[in-house]
Parts: sequence; C-alpha cells; structure tokens
Amino acid sequence: MNDPYDSGYDGDQQYELVGYDDFGRPVYQPAASPQQQYQQQQQAQQPEQQSYDPYAQQTPQTQGYEGYGYDPYATGQQQPVPSYDPYGAGNPATGYDPYGQAASSGQQPLVAEQAPPAVPTARAAQAGQTAYVPQQGGPVGGDVPQAQESPQDSGERDYSTQQFAFVEEPTGDSEDVIDWLNFTENRTERREEAKRRARGRVIALVVVLALVAVGGTGYLWYAGKLPGTSSADAKTGGATTAGAQKRDVVVVHLHNTKKGGTSTVLLVDNATTKQGTTVLLPNTLALTDDDGSTTTLAKSVDDDGSSGTRDALDTVLGTDIEGTWRLDTPYLQNLVELVGNIDIDTNADVPDPDARKKGTVPLVKKGEAQTLSGKMAVAYATYLASGEAQDAQLERFGQVMQGVLRKLSSDTRAATITVQTLAQILDPSLTDKDLGSFLARLADLAKGGDYKTALLPVQGDGTLSAQASSSVVKTVLGGAAKSPDKGAAVRVSVQNASGDKGDTDKARIVLLNGGFTFLEAGTADTARATSQVSYADAADKQNATEAAKTLGLPTSSVRKGTVSSNADVSVILGQDYKPAT
Repeated sequence: MNDPYDSGYDGDQQYELVGYDDFGRPVYQPAASPQQQYQQQQQAQQPEQQSYDPYAQQTPQTQGYEGYGYDPYATGQQQPVPSYDPYGAGNPATGYDPYGQAASSGQQPLVAEQAPPAVPTARAAQAGQTAYVPQQGGPVGGDVPQAQESPQDSGERDYSTQQFAFVEEPTGDSEDVIDWLNFTENRTERREEAKRRARGRVIALVVVLALVAVGGTGYLWYAGKLPGTSSADAKTGGATTAGAQKRDVVVVHLHNTKKGGTSTVLLVDNATTKQGTTVLLPNTLALTDDDGSTTTLAKSVDDDGSSGTRDALDTVLGTDIEGTWRLDTPYLQNLVELVGNIDIDTNADVPDPDARKKGTVPLVKKGEAQTLSGKMAVAYATYLASGEAQDAQLERFGQVMQGVLRKLSSDTRAATITVQTLAQILDPSLTDKDLGSFLARLADLAKGGDYKTALLPVQGDGTLSAQASSSVVKTVLGGAAKSPDKGAAVRVSVQNASGDKGDTDKARIVLLNGGFTFLEAGTADTARATSQVSYADAADKQNATEAAKTLGLPTSSVRKGTVSSNADVSVILGQDYKPAT
C-alpha cells in the first residue's frame, strides 16, 4: 500500500479513519468498495452470524447514512442508497457532491481537524485491511501494522485522506514562553513606572524649591530687607526720601484728672520702613492759633481743643495727623488692666499718690523689668519729681505707652474689642475700628523690636531747632515743608537777631496783617547787621519777595537758601530792620 503523500499515490483510492495511536495521531486504512460493503451487510443480516455490537447499526432504517440501506421513498424493495458525505468530499460511486460540485479524481484532502470524534475500526478489521499513520510516511516493504478494533467502527461515516491536513499541536514549551514573555513585560512595565515616579519626584522637588525661593524673596521684599528695595533704602539712607514714605500718625493727649495738666505724644506707623515710633511733644512747643497769634502746646490743648491743636501741629511739623485720641488717666488705668499689666524699666521710685503719710514704701520701685498694674502705670506716667524738667515726665509716659503696645493683641479684631471695652468717647475723626487697627499694627512692631521713642527737641522759647528739623521732623515725621493747600497762607518763620526782643511781636503783627502765617523761630544769641529772607523752592521766590516788602526789607535781602521744614519762607531780622509804626 502506498503513502497518500507519495508521488505514486492514486487519487481515486479512498481512506477512512480507523483510530488514533498512542500519541493521539489519526490512523487511516483503505476504504472498502461498494461491493465489499454490500457483502458485509448481507453477512451481518444472517442470524447465525449476527453478534451484538452496541455501536453498530441495528436496523436497515438507521443505515441511511452508510453505503446501502433502506430507502423510505422506494417501492418496498431495498435499494442501494448513495452514501452521504457532509464534508463535500463526494462519493466516488455516484459522484454526488452536497455543495453542488461533481466528484472527480482531483479532490482536495480533508483537513484532519474536521474529522468526527468517532473512531471506526470494526469494518476495517472485517475487511482485513492494513492501517497506517500518514505522518510516518506509510508502511515500508508492505508491512503495515494492524490497527486496534474499536466498538464504534460499524456506526461511523467514511472519510478519505484527501479531506484532511495534519497540524502539529503546540508542545508544552509554549506555556513557558508565554510565562517568560509575561515576566519580561511586567518587569519592563515596572522599570518604566519607576522611571516615571522618579521623574515626578524630581519635578515636584524643583517646583518646591522654586516656590521656596520666590516666597523667600517676596518675604524679604515685603519686610524691606531685600537690598535695593525702597524700604531697605529708607532704613539705610538710600534713594527713597523720608518725605516719600507712607506714614499713619495719631496724636494722643493724656489728661490728668486728679492733678490737672496734659501730656501729648504722636504715635507714628511708618508702613514703608516697617518702623513704629512714639514722638514726645513738650508742652512748651510753640504753635500758632487760628488768628495767627503764638501759643504753646499745653495752652492749645486747653483752649483750642483737639481739632484746633491737631491743625496747629500739622502747620508746625508739616505732618498729616489722622485723628486725636484723648486718653484720661482712668482710661489709661483700665487699658493696662485689660492687656494684663505691663513690664517696663523704671527710672525712679514713685510714691503712692493716695498714701496719707510720706516716706512710706513707694508704689513703683526703680529697676529693670518692673511689672506695673493699672494704678502703678498711671502713677509712673504722670510722675514728675521736684526739680525735674517736664520732659522727664513725658519720657515716662512714653515708656508706659510702649509697654501697653507690647502687651496689646496684634489681631485687628481683638485690638478693636479692647478699645471698645474701654467705653471711652473718641474724637469724631477716629472710630473704634480705625483706632483698633492702628494700635494692632503698632503692637506687632513693638513685639518685633521695630519700635522706638524719640523726643522732639524744642528750644527754650518753644521753637524748633535745626536738630529737630533733621532728626525728628524730617526723618521720623517726614516733615519736609509740604506744599500749602490752594489758597492757604504762606508760612513765614521769623528769627530775631536785631538785639531788640520787641521786634518779634512787631514783625508778627505786620505779617499777619499782610495775610501770612507767622511762625516764631526764636531769638539768635548774637545780633547781625543785615536782615535775610530765604526760600528753598523756586516757586516760593515770589512769596519771599512779598514777605520782604511787607516787613519793609529791601528785595536784595531775598535769596535762595535753607528754610526750616515747617515754613515756606524764613526771615532773620537784623539791625537794619525798622518796624513800621
């Protein structure tokens, strides 16, 4: 028998599947001819030769799909029925193709995957045919091993080898390959994920460092500690002028309700330099009344009240005071109690003002870091020892105010509640909320060490000295002569150097009658022969000329020079001054 894949293979020869070998490969043998099938059926019908086969066809009616059997449409005779081939291989006996194709010798072999699961072996054993495995290249030398019989042999269809193609099944190594590919893929994904996480951490670190750098620079700029900024320049004497800085100023008048008298200070919040200052104003400071007459700070507080005094201070100092805070001694005592006492360095022993006997234990002891209650703070702030100048008492009041600011809350809302709790009547120009917000800002500066106290230097006659103009008025208050409001009178400061003290009053009357604002600049220690009229701004040259004509001085005495910070024109009266009668 020849191999169906050999070049000498006869295409008309039919093969049928008879079983599988030990390796699961199909085994085929030559199919029986129609005559042989008919003889086999006749022999199977004889009773003496019939044996029980559970897989065989029991009646002719069940053999309709085999080569021959019962035809239900015949005349009662048994006719040979063509074998039905459901896979379209065709029957070589009839040439019938269920898919409309005629049978021929050139039929394609049926693929092995299309083989039915049943294994016919009985008919092959009856025919005495020899089975072989197609993959083994057929029998050699005509020796073909006999196939094992199967009980399903008699009931299965016939198949030819042309209808099959054989595909090798995958071996067990494929699972190992898949596992290796999965492992490699997972490891690659883990590496990529690790790289992505590393890149994310680097990016996040860079962003954090950038934010820290920007935030630090912003803080230094906001705090005025960055070189080249306006606030740093202002603190170090840089390009930003004192007059261009932003300040908030509030005047405080302390009224002693028991002994009488007042003490006045200016609370200054410099928003540009982040510096707070208490400016002490002596009661002897010379001011100008609304009618142009000269008065002192103490008299102005008693006579003109808060509004008139505030305007007079603005005129003399060149400031812009926002409001007045009248603080009577009982309210100061309550304020200290509200903040929880204060700690200051005292410079004197203060007796108890309510003590009946003198020489008792002092109410306030001299020393560092003394804790003062409300009553003690009031006693210390108003104390003036025998023989001391009024400036000594003013300095003690400044110490108490700074101690209160260090204990006051830096929160605007909390500071406002403290002010409201005092239940004092404030000046209409200053509300509870405005005062609370202002004090909260100063409290923050005082706690941070950015707070100081400065005394305004005043000469014996109450006028400001050159030192005052440079150290306090200009630097702290920014009091470089401000431009007068439109229609406001020109401010003329007069210093008497003629040797006659009465010339000052005569010059004041003449200037006031001429529509000028008179500012007394004191008396010079030595007399001078000629008078001098000075102006600092070219816009004030005409005003200086008019002031000279009003005083009866020649226009040749007018020149550009140094002018006090609170005046537009400065006049020095010499011996050539002849006041008009």
